[in-house]
Amino acid sequence: MTTTGDKLSVVLGAKMAKALESSLNLRTVAELLRHYPRRYQRRGELTDIGGLEIGEHATVMAKIERVERRPMRARKGSILTIHLSDGKRRLTCAFFGNVGWREQHLRAGRKGLFAGKVSQFRSELQLSNPEYELFEQDDDDPSTVDGFANQIIPVYPAAAGVESWKIARAVRQVLDTLDTVEDPVPEVLCAELGLTDLDTALRQVHLPESWERLTTAKQRLKWDEALSIQLIFAQRRRNEVSEPARACPRVDGGITAAFDARLPFELTEGQREVGETIAADLSVEHPMNRLLQGEVGSGKTIVALRAMLQVIDAGRQAAMLAPTEVLAAQHARSLRELLGDLGTAGELGAAEHATKVTLLTGSMGAKERKKALLEAASGEAGIVVGTHVLIQDHVTFADLALAVVDEQHRFGVEQRDALRTRGAEGTSPHVLVMTATPIPRTVAMTVYGDLETSALRQLPSGRSPISTTVVPVAEKPNWLDRAWKRIIEEVGNGRQAYVVCPRVGDEPPADTGGRRPPLAVLDIAPMLEEGPLHGLRIGVLHGKQPADEKDGVMRAFSAGEVDVLVATTVVEVGVNVPNATTMVIMDAERFGVSQLHQLRGRVGRGSAAGLCLLVTEIPEGTTTRQRLDSVASTLDGFELSKLDLELRREGDILGAAQSGTKSALKMLSLLDDEDVIAQARGVAQRVVDADPDLAHSPGLARMVADVVDADRAEYLEKS
Repeated sequence: MTTTGDKLSVVLGAKMAKALESSLNLRTVAELLRHYPRRYQRRGELTDIGGLEIGEHATVMAKIERVERRPMRARKGSILTIHLSDGKRRLTCAFFGNVGWREQHLRAGRKGLFAGKVSQFRSELQLSNPEYELFEQDDDDPSTVDGFANQIIPVYPAAAGVESWKIARAVRQVLDTLDTVEDPVPEVLCAELGLTDLDTALRQVHLPESWERLTTAKQRLKWDEALSIQLIFAQRRRNEVSEPARACPRVDGGITAAFDARLPFELTEGQREVGETIAADLSVEHPMNRLLQGEVGSGKTIVALRAMLQVIDAGRQAAMLAPTEVLAAQHARSLRELLGDLGTAGELGAAEHATKVTLLTGSMGAKERKKALLEAASGEAGIVVGTHVLIQDHVTFADLALAVVDEQHRFGVEQRDALRTRGAEGTSPHVLVMTATPIPRTVAMTVYGDLETSALRQLPSGRSPISTTVVPVAEKPNWLDRAWKRIIEEVGNGRQAYVVCPRVGDEPPADTGGRRPPLAVLDIAPMLEEGPLHGLRIGVLHGKQPADEKDGVMRAFSAGEVDVLVATTVVEVGVNVPNATTMVIMDAERFGVSQLHQLRGRVGRGSAAGLCLLVTEIPEGTTTRQRLDSVASTLDGFELSKLDLELRREGDILGAAQSGTKSALKMLSLLDDEDVIAQARGVAQRVVDADPDLAHSPGLARMVADVVDADRAEYLEKS
């Protein structure tokens, strides 16, 4: 009999096992069984072609509408074009070379499964040289196709060379000889939760006998994923209870009070409420671990600064980590500007209770670097702002009590783990994690399961509206000309603009699967200078420039000495130029929803309204265009975060926050399964309270190891 630990080569043979490993990284029976179908087709049901994504490897069930054959011009042979339809939209398949034998059975009226990489030819979606399995001629019943005997047809995530139907056959071959799978969840817990056993769930998710049994199977497998992750977080929360931190209670008449008295504006209600919560967290000897999320421009920096000042009032230090040198320098400037003479300790004219803000980055000159290191180590600097260099071993602090991590998803595991060693005398600093990417509650519970969460939903008064428009250059090329004219108009009115590109341009482009490479800053900037924006002052900013060059460009743009800044996503967060009113994002489809929302938050920061133009060649009706249209339709980042979650695979969400390790979320939907996640969190806490190391629950310990592999477990333990 076959067991879940067996190698696929033993069960399926070397050829199929090699294909599964090279294309899908599946090596064992357990890994294949956890490679769940992406969706299920009803008998005779056609796939919605409108939901396909350019670049994905897709399997569609469709009907052949018509067939065209024409000779190839450059070489011998013909091009056979098959027009497929789902009844609403069309998709073409192109075959090249000797196609006569294909033409004999690829005839109008026939249905089948077609698999290949989705590309774009002119304004149409296309599969080039796809693999296919046709149903029996003149028979709408897919049960006549070898391998589709069930009424419910599983469609698997596939890859070139390993189509969905081949995976289905491999799974059936494994299940035919599979021994009963041992259940890691105690029988009493399964009964309490109303869950089916694991063996039944695995068989029914691949070969469902009915839609009802499929639903029951999926519910059990969702629980496996939710419970395994929540068990780790429950263990982590329990371990942190014993970690001491510096208590930093509020002090009357200190720098915090002086700062509040000078604020030229009123804090929003949300800023006050979150500030009170953080102040209470900082006042105890248990380390704060809080996630502060909020819209672009919601005032997170003010909240973080007031927390840092409370720590300084207690005689301790705060550090602020930023993911890029551009952002670190911007934060240092912003904090100094906000503090005024309260941030000039040691200088002539410094205010009473003043502190010092020090910047430390990896590319600083030796003299500057030595000075910054000394200010951090001596305690002269109350606030130290920098990149990941702040948590390297050679950087020491006099008494670090608070670490603020900006855009936490941009930091790696080891970098965040190192924060815990930075406190003085065996203490851990309080940690405030900030993100301008709003996160649905279910994602926060899963990805940041050990953090308490706070949200700023209210924008301060004075922020100008931002309008967003999709510029579909494939359909309306003249719209791009109008975009450049709009920039000229804005500059003529004394305003400034950004042009954002997905690539720098001095690196070889990655494999794009036949698509043109993403547009690059170093290509677009000279094109604009010589062409549509000739005569304007154009600056270039990207992450590969030396730190002083980046800082110089940013200062010049902030001072109004540059009209148009052509940049990569280094301007995504933290950059604040109120005079910039227009942003053109080239190849907008290459960016995620949250990234687009972040980028457009760079305009409309002053008194004039902002305009963001999303330039794309992607045709209408695709998932990608729907995504861009959705970004254009709302400025609500929390709504967009839900949209992002709907459009992206669940595993990508978790994987992006967890260092790219193999995703544990294959079945659980962070958007739809909030009840499962919340219930699993409670069950996990109860289990860990009774058995902290799971020593008396070997099945649950094994489930954590199976669903959350060793690398991920180490990551989650650190993060």
